[in-house]
Amino acid sequence: MTATEELRMPVARTCPFSQPEQYVRMREASALTRVQIPGGKEAWVASRHEEARQILGDRRFSSDRFLPNFPFLAEGGAAILTNAKQKAMIGMDAPEHGEARREVLGEFTVKRVEAMRPRIQEIVDGLIDELLAGPKPADLVEKLSLPVPSLVICELLGVPYADHDYFQQRTMALIRRSTTVEDRKKASEELREYLSGLVSAKEKDPTDDLLGRQIVKRRDQGNYDHDAMIGLAFLLLVAGHETTANMISLGTIGLLENPGQRATIEADPGKTLLAVEELLRYFTIVEGATARVATEDVEIGGVTIKAGEGVLVLGYAANWDPDVFESPEKLDLERGARHHVAFGFGPHQCLGQNLARMELQIVFDTLFRRVPTLKSVLPVDEIPVKEDATIFGLYQLPVTW
Repeated sequence: MTATEELRMPVARTCPFSQPEQYVRMREASALTRVQIPGGKEAWVASRHEEARQILGDRRFSSDRFLPNFPFLAEGGAAILTNAKQKAMIGMDAPEHGEARREVLGEFTVKRVEAMRPRIQEIVDGLIDELLAGPKPADLVEKLSLPVPSLVICELLGVPYADHDYFQQRTMALIRRSTTVEDRKKASEELREYLSGLVSAKEKDPTDDLLGRQIVKRRDQGNYDHDAMIGLAFLLLVAGHETTANMISLGTIGLLENPGQRATIEADPGKTLLAVEELLRYFTIVEGATARVATEDVEIGGVTIKAGEGVLVLGYAANWDPDVFESPEKLDLERGARHHVAFGFGPHQCLGQNLARMELQIVFDTLFRRVPTLKSVLPVDEIPVKEDATIFGLYQLPVTW
C-alpha cells in the first residue's frame, strides 16, 4: 500500500479498544507509507516500532514546525506559528533544543518528582472525597481526570488554578481538528497573551515555582528572554494537563473493562507502575508531537526519505507492532512494556514522563482502593471519544458505584 490516493491522515480513532484498520494495513504492508495530509500535501507515515525509533532518534529529522513541509494533522496547523521567538522546545532542533531542555531538566528528575508525591496524593484524595459526596452518576473526566493534572501543573508552574476553565477551553480548541483556522489562531493568541501577563507578573516578583525559578536562574545566567519563557509555559501548561487527563480516563475504562487485569494491581499495588507502562502502550494518545521533516536524504526501512519531506511517526501503530509486542491487542498489565514509544523516543522524549507516571499510579491505586464498586454507566461503544482530536481521549466517562 503506497498509493497516496488510497490513504489520508489523520484517521479517526472511534474505539479505545481497537486500532483503526488503516493502521493495521499500513504496518503490514510497508515500513513507510506515502499518505495525503491536511492542506493537500503529502507525507510519509512510519507505523512499525523499529522505524519509529530510528526516525525519532535520528537528528537528520527536524522538529521545526516552521519548515514548509512540516506535516500537521489539522487543517491550518501552522496558523498558530506567529512568533518564532516563542518557539517551544517541542519545535526545536539541536543544539538549541538541548540547551533549552537542560535549563528545565532538573525540575523533572525522579527525585524532584518524588518530592511531589504527598501533595499529589492529597489532591487525588480530596477529589475522590468530593466525588463520593456528590450525586450519582458522575462524570469522571470532570470530577477527577481533568482536575488532577490541571491542579498539579498549575502548582508546579505557578498558574492560578482558578483560571483553569480559561486555559482548558483554549487547549481543547487547539487540539480539536475540527476547529477552524481562525478559531485555532485566536485560541493560541489568547493563551499566549494570558501567559505573557502571568510571566510579566513573575518578572516583577519571582515566585517559588517553576516559572519563577526559571526567571531568576536565567537572569543570573544572563540569558533571560520573555518570549522564550512564554513558549516554555505554553508547552508545559498544555502538555501537562491534557495528556495525563486523557490517560486517566482511558486507563480507568481500560481497568473497568478488564476486571481480571485490575485485580492484579488491587492485590499488589507494587505492580501498578508496571501496569501504567502497559496502559501507556495500549492507548498511546499522542501522535502529532512525533512529526518530523527530513533535513537530508535518509534511508529508513529500505525507503529513501528525501530532504524536505515530512514524516508522521504513528506511535499508536508502533506500539501495537506484533513483531515487538506479542498479541498487542491484549491488555496485559504484567507485560513489562517499558520500550513503548508513548512518550516518544530520542532527544524529544517527553520531559514530564516521570511526573505523568506518578500521577497515573496514584490515581489508579487510590481510585480502585477507595471506590471498589466503581463502574461505567455506559457501554463502551456509547462513551464519547475524542475521535476529532490530535490527543486521543474521552470527552466524558459517566460512572457510578
